Order: sequence, then C-alpha cells, then structure tokens
Amino acid sequence: MADNTADLLLPAWLAERYDGAYADGRRFDEIGFLQCKLILKPDRFTSAKVFREFAALVERAAERTDVGHVRVLPDAPRPEIREVLFLDTADFRFYNHGFIVRRRIAYENGFPMNDPEIVFKFRTTDMKAAQALDVRPHISERYKIKFKLEVMPLRERLGGMRRLLAHNVEFALSQSPEAARLDLETLGRMTLPDLQRLFPALSSIPSEGQEKVALVNECIVEELMQDLCRLEFGKRTHATANLALWRSRGDHRPFVGEFAYQIRFDPAEPPSARALARCEHFFIELQQVAADWLSLTTTKTGAVYRLKGNPPQAHE
Repeated sequence: MADNTADLLLPAWLAERYDGAYADGRRFDEIGFLQCKLILKPDRFTSAKVFREFAALVERAAERTDVGHVRVLPDAPRPEIREVLFLDTADFRFYNHGFIVRRRIAYENGFPMNDPEIVFKFRTTDMKAAQALDVRPHISERYKIKFKLEVMPLRERLGGMRRLLAHNVEFALSQSPEAARLDLETLGRMTLPDLQRLFPALSSIPSEGQEKVALVNECIVEELMQDLCRLEFGKRTHATANLALWRSRGDHRPFVGEFAYQIRFDPAEPPSARALARCEHFFIELQQVAADWLSLTTTKTGAVYRLKGNPPQAHE
C-alpha cells in the first residue's frame, strides 16, 4: 500500500485542540481514543454465522490495506449479552442538545455479571465545544473520563469519513450513592432536576419544574456483541474489532448493527502518521467490501431514538 498521507483527515482531526480550563482550574480534557464505526442494516443478523461472515470481510479489507489481522472469533461464537437503556425527558431534550444518558449491564449465563455502568456523554462535531464542556459528575466516588474521536462514513455516499466528538464519563452505579435512583426499581421517580444535580453539564438545558425522566421510547435494548479480530496498524497502534447487534428485549426485533474498532493512546503521543494512514485506508476499503451491509444515516443511539419517529439530529 502506498503511504499517501497528504490528504488524510485523521491526523488533522487528532491534532485539533484548544487550550483552556474548567471552572476549578483543571485543564481541558484531550482526545485519548480513536473509534471507527460502521452502522449495519439489521436484516443481515439472522443467526450467529453472521459474525463469521462479517469477520471474513474485515480480513479481506485488512489484506488489501496492509493492516495486520489476528482473528479471535471462535468457531462457535457465543456473543456477549448486555442490556442497554437510555434516559431522557418526554420531548428528548437531552438528545436534542447533544447529551446522552445511558445505563448498561453485562449478563453471563442469563445473570447480571457486575454493577450497572452509567455513561454520560456529550456529542458534537465542534472540537472547541466538546473540549470546553465539563462532563464530570457530582459524585463522591471514582469515575472515568473518555474523550473520543468517533469516525463514521459520510451520510450521502461510500468512501468518505465524518467525525463525531464524544466527551464521556463512566462510573459504576454502586460507586455512587448520588446516582442510586438510576436503578430500575426507582427510575420512575427520577426528574430532570435530579439528573441536573448529578450531571451539572445538563444545567444548560431549560427546565420546567419536576419533569420526569424515563426510558427512551420505553425500550430496553438487548445487545449481542462479539470480538472478531485484532487489527494492527503500526507500532503500539492496535485495536480489537467487534460486531454488535441491538434488538428490543422481549420480541428480539433487531433494529441496528455496528462494526467498530477503537485505538487508545496517550494524548501527548498520538499514533504515527503511517499508522493513521493504515487506519483510514482500512476504514475506507471496508466500506467498499461491506457496502451491501451498511446503513449510512444513523448511529446506534439514533436508531433507538427513532423507533417512534424522532428525526435525526445535527450532532449525529
């Protein structure tokens, strides 16, 4: 593969940053993750063999772009199962302002494995806005900040890339007494002011009193996820690639799939230009190889919000 890096988007996107500090003097967070995503049509997901079929497409694209590929998919895949739900006001005020509040828990042999994980994120295409927003929760225990550059295909055609910036914070429900009402048993009593106290960044959203916060579209998502392979883009630049299906719990109706791989790095030492070139070329090639599988105009979260007709928003 020729090393044509002159017109690549990833190096420029990762280099963009702004100096500044939050109200308490802490410096702005910087991107430490690069996540590439392809949203897939749900009608392809009819059995476990789909994971092997898509893994073969990934391997073909890796061979064509000089990307190292180590297959990890077992002969008889058993996808991980997770339960995912989203919280919002009745008029989807969080989502329409670029915010997402998500609760997720993993299952093993039909039983919850760990505490529910709470994720709060702000998504935008504007780097300055993404950096400047302080996503830290008002809790007394530990939390983890993840600031990601998310890359997706263009909405209108194959062969391109668009970016989303996702400034996230994660914590385990049991580690935060302040978030106890995010448990399913008490969720019905959660209000917008409650969540604004937990996540101060939500204070920018207009509040009209004790508005209830509830499950988005009354949907609990059942996620099936399987690791497919390890991708090697260069020295210290690798990612585990996985395939996921989201379907509604109860009737198991599939409504969106996703292939994704994520590179983690120190913001002070981003991946090399050569590694980013391989990553970008692989992403473009896979769009061509898997063209019949792709859905270009949504995200997984967007698909949940649109189950009852909510239109796509600019931040996606």
